[in-house]
Amino acid sequence: MNLILCGMMGSGKSTVGAKLAQRIGWKFCDTDQIITEKHGDIPSIFQACGEAHFRVLETEIVTELALQDGLIISTGGGLVLQRNNVEQLKQKGKFVFLRASVETLSNRLKGDGSRPLLQSATESVTERLTALLKDRTPIYERVADVVVGVDNKTPDEIADEIIKIMKLDQRKGAGAR
Repeated sequence: MNLILCGMMGSGKSTVGAKLAQRIGWKFCDTDQIITEKHGDIPSIFQACGEAHFRVLETEIVTELALQDGLIISTGGGLVLQRNNVEQLKQKGKFVFLRASVETLSNRLKGDGSRPLLQSATESVTERLTALLKDRTPIYERVADVVVGVDNKTPDEIADEIIKIMKLDQRKGAGAR
C-alpha cells in the first residue's frame, strides 16, 4: 500500500509526507522533487515548455511510482487533474487530501517565487489561490479516501492524525490492512 498526499500548493504535502515516512518507515517520494532532479527546476520547465509538458513529466513519474509499494507520495497540486494519474496511483494506494483554507495558503505562499501558477497570475496571490481552490477542491474531494484539515495544525499534528485515521503502525512501518 502507498499513501498519496494531494492538495493545493502550500498545504504541507512535502513536509507532512516526510514526517509520515520517517515515523512509519516507508520511503518518501515528492513528485515535484523527482521532476526537478530529472528535468530541472519547475519554473524553467513551465517557461520553456509550458504546463502541458510539465503534466506529461508528472505522468511519467506517476507511472514509475505506481508500480512500487510502501511509499508516501507527495503530489504536485495539479497532478490529480489527470484522471490517468489518479487511476494508476489508486491501484496500490490511498489518497489523503490535505485541505487548507485560502488564508492558510496565502500566508504560507507569500513571497514564494517558485510557484509558476502564482508567478503568471495577473491577480493577487489570494485571488489566484481562491480561483484554484474553487476549481480543484471538488477534484481533491472526489479522489480522496480521507480528508484532513491542516489549518492551525502543525505538521506533526497532521502526521499524527493521518497515522491514526489510516491505522498505520509506527513501529514496524506496516499499514493495517
